[in-house]
Amino acid sequence: MKKQILFLLCATALLSSCHIYKSYDRPEDIQTTGLYRDTLATGDTLAADTANFGNLPWREVFTDPQLQAYISQGLTDNTDLQTAILKVKESQAALLSARLAYTPSLGLSPQGTLSSFDKGAATKTYSLPVTASWEVDLFGKLLNAKRNAQTVLLQSQAYRQAVQTQIIAAIANTYYTLLMLDQQMIISEQTADIMKRNVETMRAMKEAAMTNEAAVSQSEAAYAQVLASLPAIRQGIRETENALCMLLKQAPQAVKRSTLEAQKLPSTFSVGVPLQLLSNRPDVKAAEMALAVTYYNTNSARAAFYPQITISGSAGWVNSAGGVIMNPGKLLASAIGSLTQPLFYRGTNIARLKIAKAQQEEAKLAFEQTLLNAGSEVSNALSLYQTTADKASARALQVASAQKGSEYTKELFTLGTSTYLEVLSAEQALLSARLSQVSDTFDEMQAVVSLYRALGGGREE
Repeated sequence: MKKQILFLLCATALLSSCHIYKSYDRPEDIQTTGLYRDTLATGDTLAADTANFGNLPWREVFTDPQLQAYISQGLTDNTDLQTAILKVKESQAALLSARLAYTPSLGLSPQGTLSSFDKGAATKTYSLPVTASWEVDLFGKLLNAKRNAQTVLLQSQAYRQAVQTQIIAAIANTYYTLLMLDQQMIISEQTADIMKRNVETMRAMKEAAMTNEAAVSQSEAAYAQVLASLPAIRQGIRETENALCMLLKQAPQAVKRSTLEAQKLPSTFSVGVPLQLLSNRPDVKAAEMALAVTYYNTNSARAAFYPQITISGSAGWVNSAGGVIMNPGKLLASAIGSLTQPLFYRGTNIARLKIAKAQQEEAKLAFEQTLLNAGSEVSNALSLYQTTADKASARALQVASAQKGSEYTKELFTLGTSTYLEVLSAEQALLSARLSQVSDTFDEMQAVVSLYRALGGGREE
């Protein structure tokens, strides 16, 4: 009868603890569709695209050889990425420790004594015991600890990938900023040369009584204004070079680079169905792994209500009867099984379970918000690229019109039917349009980088 009662109790405990052994599954109420908007289709939600731009290896996106060399250097030397790699190694060690918890623990503790009473003959005793202890994981305590460690490892790997994506995007944006500043410097220097020649022309015309001092002063002021802009551009170049060196973990120095016109970036994009964000975006993966960690923590809190079964034993040689130390002694072996059922810690365990459940709900909310943030970033990046592309087309027309306007105004001034103020205004308009065109080109390139990062790009080949 006692055996039957014990069997029923054990069966009840096993049946009530079945959910402890269940692995993590994504909650069904997590919204994974319609995460971002399509900027081209009539509807808002992109739902049919399958080929993801973020899946492209970064060498296929950034084809400039010099930029590729800098990205490779950054992925090797960047301090943040090296730290993330070390965190992965820490998680791997923790997982190994969790797996070894399934194996018995062994210990060797040799002892020896030498004693004498009232100057009598010395008594020598020794023991050479080997002890072993093994916890039987009947209620999933060790199982959930191991799964927790596996999840933490996946989370650290996702973090490393997120850092890698950020580094690639940062290096690319900084490099393109340098190219933009270089082009702005070239345009400003060319304009300064034109303004300088204008000053010389106006002075010669004044000496020939063909214009007045006001026109000369206006040309000199315009020339000085362009010259004044050059130091700021040089300072921007220097600071941007230093920022790139920081990303590459090297001392500030001059940076080799190509030109803005030589850059070729993808012009058509496929962002994939929103569900692909779950596998591509490292921050989304890390958020889901954080939810899985709290799930296993909750299971561990449930497992604390059930008994802990431990089997231990020892075996070794012992000479407990005294005598000569050369006596080989006798073999002594023992085995003990113990069961520990929590009784007075039930209140603590209940509180621990409530905390774990609350933390699981918090992690779920954080995961949902991360999904929404990811979808918003993709939507913004798509819209930004479309906007910059439209703006670039309009800017090209503006530059062409400003170029013609400047040329026509100069011809009219030569014929005496236009004032130098009109010539100056036309040249300043052309300069502004050309500098804006460079900025628009940079914005378009930056939009490509932002979209690539938002889609979780940055993988190796």
